[in-house]
Amino acid sequence: MSLPTPPLSPSSQRPPGADAPATCEVPHFAPVRVRGGRHQLQRLVRSRRRALAAGLAVTAAALVAAGPRSGDGARGHPVADPVPKRPAVEMVVAPVRIADAATVRLLRPGDRVDVIAAQETATGGDARVVARGARVTKVPEPLESATDSGALVVLSVPRTTAARLAGASATARLAVTLC
Repeated sequence: MSLPTPPLSPSSQRPPGADAPATCEVPHFAPVRVRGGRHQLQRLVRSRRRALAAGLAVTAAALVAAGPRSGDGARGHPVADPVPKRPAVEMVVAPVRIADAATVRLLRPGDRVDVIAAQETATGGDARVVARGARVTKVPEPLESATDSGALVVLSVPRTTAARLAGASATARLAVTLC
């Protein structure tokens, strides 16, 4: 006959986890790779772009649909008289001899200059602006023999200004100032 086993007291109980099985070694296995993970980000960005493009298209369509009708006129602004159209100014290229060759060396194509005609200012003559805001088209290389007669510069000006430049160069010395 066997004796009944006395009940275990709380102090004589085993620590938690003592009834767990013994550990064993985990076998080696290849790393787990998720298929398509690299392309998911690109797909997400592409779908966001598409969603943004679709949203912009819907917004544009709504704005066009809500826009002014042919009989409505402009909303919020009074109807003004149309601006009269001016005829286009015909531009021509005019070669101009400037009295100071050193000044011409400072110019580059694309510069804007004012051309000034000076008539004998030492004896009381006056100076006047012949062309305002003329665009420099070309600055030809100066000839070595013509150093004292100034330098040539090619300007793009309206046809009427080109005629004034030609007339002023015949009677006065021309100078330029950069705008």
